[in-house]
Amino acid sequence: MTAVIHATHPDEMATLTTDGLRGRFVLTDLFVAGDVNWVLSHHDRILVGGAMPAGGSLELVAPSELSAPYLCSRREIGIVCLDGSGTVVADDEVVLELAAEDIAYVSQGTRSVALTGDAVFYLVCVPAHRPNPTVVGRREDAEVVVVGEAERASARTIRKYIHEDGIASCELAMGITTLEPGSVWNTMPCHLHDRRTEVYLYFDLPAEDRVVHLCGQPDTSRSLILADRQAVISPPWSIHTGAGTATYKFVWATGGENLVYNDMNPVATESLR
Repeated sequence: MTAVIHATHPDEMATLTTDGLRGRFVLTDLFVAGDVNWVLSHHDRILVGGAMPAGGSLELVAPSELSAPYLCSRREIGIVCLDGSGTVVADDEVVLELAAEDIAYVSQGTRSVALTGDAVFYLVCVPAHRPNPTVVGRREDAEVVVVGEAERASARTIRKYIHEDGIASCELAMGITTLEPGSVWNTMPCHLHDRRTEVYLYFDLPAEDRVVHLCGQPDTSRSLILADRQAVISPPWSIHTGAGTATYKFVWATGGENLVYNDMNPVATESLR
């Protein structure tokens, strides 16, 4: 199944109801046992999906909306193992074994991609113009950055996998951030990305807890309530930050013209409204 979300002008966000806001930016029900689900956003043409082989095998085929002979004919894909373990098989010959919080990168030009095992796979697929090596990034090998302060409830560990100094890609950057015990704020102080769209996928959040995700322009912010394994799209003009009622993790992924991790536009906390 593929849903399509059209791009939104920043002025339009202020006119949306809660349901309208969620319909444009929140991705739910991505993970269904034995199935692959996709959502195509026209913001930087990011394709976001979930796949659960449930002990079997699932092939990633190109949604009809791409008008492509195969998924990676003009695209590259990052595949995150959120839970369990499984394999990514590329072109029937490259086999990548994934455990929890490992990320596979599959190159543009790969004709077939299959997923097996009991893993919960999260997928982010973006346009690409050249091939790069198809590889797996292990959790223990990712570049680690420790940021935030316990006193501000923002202590967190960022693991960078696909980025300009890590796994090579064309437009995709991807990593995982883990909140430390007692901390709830992510990405604070917040920022914008004028040159790329970002998607957050929240996970390892207890079923009864929620993340209050802030979005919109800095001086006209809106809020969204997200549960475990729900994702939210952040257009280039939107802030993306939030606080949870319990400790959690999130996968961050960007697609756009710039892979530089620090290419962002900081937003002063006191300027938020």
